Amino acid sequence: MSRIGKMTITIPAGVEVKQDGRTMVVKGPKGELKQTFFEGIEFEEKDKVITVTRESDAKKLRELHGLSRMLLANMVTGVKDGFKKELEIVGVGYRANKQGNKLVLNLGYSHPVEMEDPKGIETTVEGNNKIIVTGIDKQKVGAYAAIIREKRPPEPYKGKGIRYVGEVVKRKEGKTGKK
Repeated sequence: MSRIGKMTITIPAGVEVKQDGRTMVVKGPKGELKQTFFEGIEFEEKDKVITVTRESDAKKLRELHGLSRMLLANMVTGVKDGFKKELEIVGVGYRANKQGNKLVLNLGYSHPVEMEDPKGIETTVEGNNKIIVTGIDKQKVGAYAAIIREKRPPEPYKGKGIRYVGEVVKRKEGKTGKK
């Protein structure tokens, strides 16, 4: 049995979970999320606790059991608290600022990089070098943070670029003199 799949999901106060066939709808103070789940995965709600089960021990269902439980748990967490990714910009002259719903990045290119926030995702800039991406959908928050980081990933020689807060960049030694 899946170690993650057999864990239960506790529904906090203020969050409402409805099942419509294979589709789960989760409503909370921050918004609403919908997800269609796989055939053979069943959800059972009893006393504000959801248990995820599978109808057989087929290989495909064993693979999807833990995934389904985690997707639903992330939906419940997202509508209750939301998700956040923090990025930092390292480098002389590199900076970010916000203009309306656009994120403007100056990353050493000949032009500023402008990125419009996708629906359901919000970015904020602290100072000139810290970007915070927030939203209720964990997958969208992570994907948008990765797209921002992709604009100038950290390079290994000087460490300049955009990195996640707490990310360790392996540094390389530069060229040495003649032998």
